[in-house]
Amino acid sequence: MEKELHKISTDINYDGRKFIPKMNSENGEVGEQTNFTYHQNGNLLWAEYSGGDILKGSLIGSVLCNWELDFVYHHMNQNMQIKTGKCHSVPTVQENEKIELSEQWQWTSGDYSKGESLLVEV
Repeated sequence: MEKELHKISTDINYDGRKFIPKMNSENGEVGEQTNFTYHQNGNLLWAEYSGGDILKGSLIGSVLCNWELDFVYHHMNQNMQIKTGKCHSVPTVQENEKIELSEQWQWTSGDYSKGESLLVEV
């Protein structure tokens, strides 16, 4: 079962949280072997990610007042291609207090296609 965010008594802090993808659109490059480590200082959010098809990636953005995230990302894939994009993430806090991030993203390089992904906290 999920908790509504407005019922949570404390703010979400993403600092030090680790996530893996549970689902990604076919046109995405992040897969089950990709690991994300998030950091937060105030409203500033950043993360590193790697694994699977991703050699190295990073993202930077903002934590909004409702704990949603807006960020841009870039990574180098196994084909040595640099890819860039932007993303909006909506958190859901599960009963076990772990966070799931429902994401709407778009490439800002290549074909500029859009996609959806779901990250789960580990």
